[in-house]
Amino acid sequence: MNYLLYGSEQFLVDQEIRKVIEKYKIDSISITKYDLIDDSLKSIIEDCSTISLFDDKKVIIVNNATIFNRGKTDDYIGMFEAYLENSNPNTILVLVNPNTTVDSTKKTTKLVKERGVIKELNNNNIYDTVKSLCGEYKIDKEAIQLLIDRVGHNLAIIDSELSKLKIYKIEDKRIKVDDVRELTSLTIDTDIFKFIDHIIGRNKDAAMVIYEEMMKQGEEPVKIIALLASKFRLMYQATELTRSGYSQQDISSTLGVHIYPVKLAISAGLKYDSTLLLEYMKELSDLDIKIKTGKINPILGLELFILKV
Repeated sequence: MNYLLYGSEQFLVDQEIRKVIEKYKIDSISITKYDLIDDSLKSIIEDCSTISLFDDKKVIIVNNATIFNRGKTDDYIGMFEAYLENSNPNTILVLVNPNTTVDSTKKTTKLVKERGVIKELNNNNIYDTVKSLCGEYKIDKEAIQLLIDRVGHNLAIIDSELSKLKIYKIEDKRIKVDDVRELTSLTIDTDIFKFIDHIIGRNKDAAMVIYEEMMKQGEEPVKIIALLASKFRLMYQATELTRSGYSQQDISSTLGVHIYPVKLAISAGLKYDSTLLLEYMKELSDLDIKIKTGKINPILGLELFILKV
């Protein structure tokens, strides 16, 4: 059996791979992983064609299977197509493509579709995904939105927080807004664009409230500076690409960043001139150098950056 899993949401990809392994009851000794960046397609085909020494069936996982993308090819693509036309029934081949789309017109894609399974794992609808992760538990849209607002868009973190909520609500299996507020923790990433707005807008009191909350959570000043720098950079890149006519999905693919933080960065960045964003990026870079060379204490440096006139 052949599977092609494509999409930018690694959590969903990992979840799907686990389902395949569980479906065929494959032992870990019969699972082999390859990466088309480092490994030859020829050696992968040869492995697929051989019989497992340990079990009736084996799973072969191939990461970065970009041969399904438009314009991508391989010296052994003909050999691979021949294998797909007559694949080994004892091999479960799982091809993982990190791109948000694949070329449906390519022969390789058509062959997998005809003789296997193709699944898109892009998480285009966060609400449906969270509902799916809840399983038999009921959760309303307001509770989902609060969960995202508090912990961010990372599905691995959301799943971890949902596990706590499920234990807490095991009796009635109903997750409400108050439950989310009581049991989940704010993460540093969720308020970052609001933090940036307060810094740029010279709203010092509001900026310090968020900063102090981050410090209470044990976040290191150096980590906060690095996060601010990365978000300013994302805001600059995403807004410049938006102004050049790129769609949010194109920007997500180009920058290799999930579409949700891209949306937030565009929404935050379009309010400011690009030269202003570049100015703040330079200030953070200079601050980082001063900290690393011992010219300023990290806490003092970050607070001066937040409170600057």
